[in-house]
Amino acid sequence: MSSLDVARAELALAVLYLNKAEARDKICRAIQYGSKFISDGQPGTAQNVEKSTSLARKVFRLLKFINDLHALISPSPQGTPLPLVLLGKSKNALLSTFLFLDQIVWLGRSGIYKNKERAELIGRVSLFCWMGSSICSVLVEIGELGRLSASMKKLERELKNSDKHQDERYRAKVKNSNERSLALIKAGLDIVVAVGLLQLSPKKVTPRVTGACGFVSSLISCYQLLPSPAKSKLS
Repeated sequence: MSSLDVARAELALAVLYLNKAEARDKICRAIQYGSKFISDGQPGTAQNVEKSTSLARKVFRLLKFINDLHALISPSPQGTPLPLVLLGKSKNALLSTFLFLDQIVWLGRSGIYKNKERAELIGRVSLFCWMGSSICSVLVEIGELGRLSASMKKLERELKNSDKHQDERYRAKVKNSNERSLALIKAGLDIVVAVGLLQLSPKKVTPRVTGACGFVSSLISCYQLLPSPAKSKLS
């Protein structure tokens, strides 16, 4: 493969990635929280970038609550324990509520919705919903990782006379475990971000801590949305 073919393939991946509204939203989120980290809550250029990017991101999320509403009423994968099903549905309900209320916050910040006090109250309620959905995500990932660990140990016993790393089923479980571990870290960081935005612990979770956690969480989201080369070739 020539260097031109390599460049074309890499650009095709970049186009595929940037065509996703979710990817653009997460890139903007990284800029938003990176600016928050730099500003440390102090007025200036970085804080202006944070505020303008935060407002712009809300447009990307218009009607996005439908996604989690659909997930809420969709059947769960067969064999999932009832506690994990309930936690997953709670996460969908809370995240859908957050995204719906966030649209009212956008209307308030845009000057369309005139009741500023109510818009601020709705904004706090929406953040509590987001924090609740992140807590549910942490619990779901912990539960799923526990299930994966048990199934991997069972598979290891079956493959004790062979190289487990050559087995497709074992490699798939390892990949799934890594993905869920990353999702667990991201959800944990999002809880800290929500605590910072709600100012529940202002002395410990400062604007700089909030910005750092939000920036790392955003980078994880950007990584999770990366298309695989195999998928890009098929498309």
